[in-house]
Amino acid sequence: MPGQSRRKPADEHSGAPPARPVFTAGPGKAIPQALPDPGNTPIRILTVNIHKGFSLFNRRFMLHELRDALRQAAPDVVFLQEVIGADARHEAAVTGWPALPHWEFLAETIWGYSAYGRNAVYTHGHHGNAVLSKFPIADFQNHDVSVGDVERRGLLHCRINVPGIGVPVHAICVHLGLREWQRRQQLRALCEVASSAVPADAPLIVAGDFNDWRGRAHGMLGQGAGLQEAFAWNQGVAARSFPVYLPLLRLDRVYCRNVEIDRCRVLSRQPWSRLSDHAALCVEGRL
Repeated sequence: MPGQSRRKPADEHSGAPPARPVFTAGPGKAIPQALPDPGNTPIRILTVNIHKGFSLFNRRFMLHELRDALRQAAPDVVFLQEVIGADARHEAAVTGWPALPHWEFLAETIWGYSAYGRNAVYTHGHHGNAVLSKFPIADFQNHDVSVGDVERRGLLHCRINVPGIGVPVHAICVHLGLREWQRRQQLRALCEVASSAVPADAPLIVAGDFNDWRGRAHGMLGQGAGLQEAFAWNQGVAARSFPVYLPLLRLDRVYCRNVEIDRCRVLSRQPWSRLSDHAALCVEGRL
């Protein structure tokens, strides 16, 4: 991709803290400074836990099919969790393993801007969260919100320059812990980022895998950061997204602030039902 730059990850070893996220950017565009009528700039958002590129129960490597499905859905901004940045074991053993890091492979030729936050580091590779964008990513930061030594977690915070919007749009990609006591601390950290690093009048989108089957995040994020869950606002309840073949648990979410929500969809039928263990969520709105 013309104009890309990518820095090689630091030395990999088990238990290392998350490194600064890798950033790739396509050619920049002039961003208008005048703010148009609010709520008139459309945006399509998609979030999915891609299960490291494998189907349910790790039966098949599905990254190529996932790329096709993402392109068909045509989101402007994509929030991805469990994205492999490098894996020497799978690279040697899996047919069709791409030469590029997975977030770059998925973004190639369609999403000219992308950011990767490396969270889990092990001897043969690493994985984390990623944001793909059709609009320029001005800057980004991966906040380490790991609680304990077992699960490495991060909040990938990007500032995105959307043409026609006079202020940056803030996008935070989230994958929270499996234990409720971990999630409580991580939600507090998310509220702190949303309150201290995002201006009150700026559009904010927080999306990803919250692992919040008890539904505790709504209240904490509403009170602590002024965030509203898109499906809950649009349809009365958060979406069922896991497991993909029969979605029962409401694990994946899209929270927004200063964004008008028009339409919300769960993508759980073919081809999405074959691509991961989570369904994808698609939200259409206006900035």
